[in-house]
Amino acid sequence: MNLSHPLGGGAVARCRGLLEPALREAVSVLHPEGARMAAFALGWSDADGRPHQGDGGKGVRPAIAMLSAEAVGGTAESALPAAVAVELVHAFSLAHDDIIDHDERRRHREALWKAYGVGPALLTGDAFLALAVGQLAGRPEAMTYLSTALIELVNGQTADMAFENRPWRGPKAVTIAEYTEMVAGKTGSLLAAAAAAGVALGGAPELGDLMWQTGRDLGVAFQIVDDMLGIWGEPRVTGKPVYSDLRRDKKTFPVLAALAADHPAAGELSDLLAEGVSDEDSVHHAARLVEETGGRAAAQAQAERYVASAVAVMDEHLPDAADLRALCVSLADRAR
Repeated sequence: MNLSHPLGGGAVARCRGLLEPALREAVSVLHPEGARMAAFALGWSDADGRPHQGDGGKGVRPAIAMLSAEAVGGTAESALPAAVAVELVHAFSLAHDDIIDHDERRRHREALWKAYGVGPALLTGDAFLALAVGQLAGRPEAMTYLSTALIELVNGQTADMAFENRPWRGPKAVTIAEYTEMVAGKTGSLLAAAAAAGVALGGAPELGDLMWQTGRDLGVAFQIVDDMLGIWGEPRVTGKPVYSDLRRDKKTFPVLAALAADHPAAGELSDLLAEGVSDEDSVHHAARLVEETGGRAAAQAQAERYVASAVAVMDEHLPDAADLRALCVSLADRAR
């Protein structure tokens, strides 16, 4: 994994500096107990409410919103409502996803549900969603994209769960096309909303639909790289254990690409996955086979293709998008 520089460099750090005060103001209206759990989820405090200087996330989605506004001649501040909204929706989705996936770790510490319980975590996620909607109330040019993203996000998550119950091989096996549609909703929709709402609030609503598709492409690339990190990432960097996707039969791009490869080891991988991988030996062997058959290389190449597609749109329609372009290019480099 490339650790030489953070995503997007100084531009993302600049956007995060604008985002945090606005986020803190947004969650300040919550019940004190709800605000305490929200602060933990957002990386501002530990589980007991003590201030914590930890990992509050990469900040990609709000940065895309603010940098998109700047790319059309607006200010980062003009897109702050969208930036706060997409970050709150992201926090909502993580709170629920960790419960669905039984993930006990998030950003190098306990997941929200593990720290406070399932019920409080669900309620905190719901609070994030309600606050997000409130951010864009009265801004229909941006709210349209957020509401569409919410539907696509839920549909994508539903498809992702359904895929876990489908076989690795045979006529009912998940295809790469199905995977791509799923992640375009699950992950791409929120990046799409960030980009589209950003240009809309930055003064160029006519570019909203174009940036929506661009954001979806970025989201697919982002998720493919996350899939790679789920197999080959380092827990000290990602904050989550590796191999959990393999153990849960998650249909991720590297594995699907490996199974589709014209390689002798693809059949061995298919047999192994069909039997189920749970112990350390089998899961390590599965990861080696995915790489041997070219699944890792195929995933990296596909992520780069989606990023290149998004960047081409920016180069044509957003001539002042240097910071946004740099952030997008860095998305595909996270697993190198």
